[in-house]
Amino acid sequence: MKKFFSLVLFAHSIFALPFAMIGFFLGVTTSTQPFNWFLLLLVLLCMVFARNAAMAFNRYLDRDIDAKNPRTVMRDIPAGRVSANEALIFVIVNCLLFVIATAFINDLCLYLSPVALFVVLFYSYTKRFTALCHLVLGLGLSLAPIGAYIAVTGAFDIVPVLYSFAVLFWVSGFDIIYALQDEDFDRAEKLHSIPAALGIKNALRLSVVLHICSAICVILPIFFSEFSFVYYIGVAFFCFMLTYQHLLVKPNDISKVDRAFATTNGYASVVFALCFLLDAFLRTNYNF
Repeated sequence: MKKFFSLVLFAHSIFALPFAMIGFFLGVTTSTQPFNWFLLLLVLLCMVFARNAAMAFNRYLDRDIDAKNPRTVMRDIPAGRVSANEALIFVIVNCLLFVIATAFINDLCLYLSPVALFVVLFYSYTKRFTALCHLVLGLGLSLAPIGAYIAVTGAFDIVPVLYSFAVLFWVSGFDIIYALQDEDFDRAEKLHSIPAALGIKNALRLSVVLHICSAICVILPIFFSEFSFVYYIGVAFFCFMLTYQHLLVKPNDISKVDRAFATTNGYASVVFALCFLLDAFLRTNYNF
């Protein structure tokens, strides 16, 4: 189990999981559906299974590429800690568990489960033919808030969709920053990425634009729902962390990419989600 946790970098669940909780509790506090611990567990399991499948499939598909890249040569499959067949079996098992979990939630989630799996698995192919691969990754993670909301309500709504767009732009932007490390390698191997296509300076500019769009998307719910000052604090912190990572990474110095990628964005999602949840509890006095 430990080696599979290493394979899928379980700690990186910190990016999308808080937004799934936002979607779940948004559904609970804005609809007539009661809070259900078993449903919350199912949503968490869906998040885990989908992410496990996506990350393990990415490692499986990229195993030869990772073996050539000095930055990734020590990943589990190239290093021999996990075999390619073990990784593929792990992917299949998690896909099946994901579909089974959605079947216990509601029919809409079950019907949409193949679509969700297609999006999160398809990302791994995209670097082979399009520089827009970062947006596909963002799309995969953006399913978290709307998926959790549908799990509770069985319906779509504008506010969870806005949070999904926030995740789409946020993840796409910071994935571009992360990809700066492989600009030369991607060009040499004819792989596609925004840094390889546009260069570091223009890639960072595009990342800024995407993060501005993300900030707008966490502000827009204010016009569709009531929020207290706690939510505004969360929005301010999220926007600050978006700005801060761009102060850390500059065209002539990308040495702090890891700090900007993991630490900054991890704090951004967790604190924003906590502020959202605290705001919801304070305003609704919801009893769980």
